[in-house]
Amino acid sequence: MRSNNTKKRTSSETLDWLSEELKSSLDLVQKPLHMDEKRAELLYIKTVVDEVQLHQLVIKPFFELGHIQHVESYLNSLPNQQEITSKEQILLEMTKGSLVVAIRNDLLLFDIKKVNTDTVMQTIIEPTIQGPQLSLSEDITTNINIIRQRYHKPSLTVEMMEIGEKTHQSLAIIFDEEVVLKDVLETIKEKLKSITPPIIQSATELHSLMNDKKRSLMPIMMVTERTDRVVYNLASGKVAILLDGSRSTVLAPTVFFDFMTSMDDQYSSYWVTKFLKSLRYLGLFSCLTLPGIYVATTSYNPEFFRVELALSFAGSRIGVPYSSFIEVLFMLIIMELLTEASIRLPKAVAGTATTVGGLILGTAATEASLASNVMLILVQAVAISTFVIPINEMSFAIRVVRYILLVFASFGGFAGLVLGLIGLLMYLTQLESFGEPYFKIPLQSKEAETRRSSL
Repeated sequence: MRSNNTKKRTSSETLDWLSEELKSSLDLVQKPLHMDEKRAELLYIKTVVDEVQLHQLVIKPFFELGHIQHVESYLNSLPNQQEITSKEQILLEMTKGSLVVAIRNDLLLFDIKKVNTDTVMQTIIEPTIQGPQLSLSEDITTNINIIRQRYHKPSLTVEMMEIGEKTHQSLAIIFDEEVVLKDVLETIKEKLKSITPPIIQSATELHSLMNDKKRSLMPIMMVTERTDRVVYNLASGKVAILLDGSRSTVLAPTVFFDFMTSMDDQYSSYWVTKFLKSLRYLGLFSCLTLPGIYVATTSYNPEFFRVELALSFAGSRIGVPYSSFIEVLFMLIIMELLTEASIRLPKAVAGTATTVGGLILGTAATEASLASNVMLILVQAVAISTFVIPINEMSFAIRVVRYILLVFASFGGFAGLVLGLIGLLMYLTQLESFGEPYFKIPLQSKEAETRRSSL
């Protein structure tokens, strides 16, 4: 009898403590249930609890079952019951959408949260012509379901943890236990445990926090919204990190060649894939070197090209009042401003405003002799080449690197440009992604090449 009284007092004290902690919340509900000899008490926050589930799983069975023992046995058999470790844990789970049921001197905790972010949207950042068109949602449970629906293997492992001292966001580490690199997995887990931000809201923010080299030019992890890319990378031994509330996934480790691969490469024939990859690398090289080549040709080394081409370059610059370096820098900055404006403006006017703005600015710049006609062609080629790179993180990094190469070319002509390219290659070769060399050929690419060659 004393044990029952102690148990009753403990559960009552816990309920009182929870009510006191949440008393300032207008959406707190403390609801007693009473029928004949059956008594129970519910405590929940109504704005985060699914009231349909509450009625179907708890309230309706309470009045339909004949005895209080039957009700308790039924509640204990529900699959969404959560283990209680402390009253602080109960309080935290209630803020996420859990229900506390006090019945027969026991406290039971159930996850019946209302989810409004489980809509699976179409791919926006990484569109493809072929392949799946749906991406992830902002609900972590839905995302894990989508991945498991595409990756039917018993060795697929999902480990959960929480991150963020104030938000306590759920985070899932997903990997194939049979092929994952154990050292890399342990490094990623240690890195995640060492991150202690008060608030974290997106996968890109997590990507930044996990990077030891905050000022590194090149991305060492990939943020993607595509489920097929996640599945291919899991099969090649990589780790996917899902954050609740974000529709993107962080993939690690990644190498340089991963960022130059589009998912269309997996669905196209061998020669089409080779052609498209060649175009991307040509675009990468053009984006990096064209501004530097223009400055080197017009200011230092006109003899590198035919006389007619050198004279055409020189003739187009007649009347331009400053050096080719200032001309290129001016036009590149204008292009960057147009690109940024197209991202920030409302979608209804973004395309029209940037297109018209670019045409007017380009025409006005040439008529006012602020830039040459060749310079306009070059800037447009650089802009198009930048957008050929499939992954945004690499595209942004390349946009920064081309300014560094432009400075080298402005000081040393073609010799300075070549020196800058050699320095870039040296920098890339010493980079690592969680212990993996940055220039390592990905296993995924090798398997894809073998599969396509056998067709």
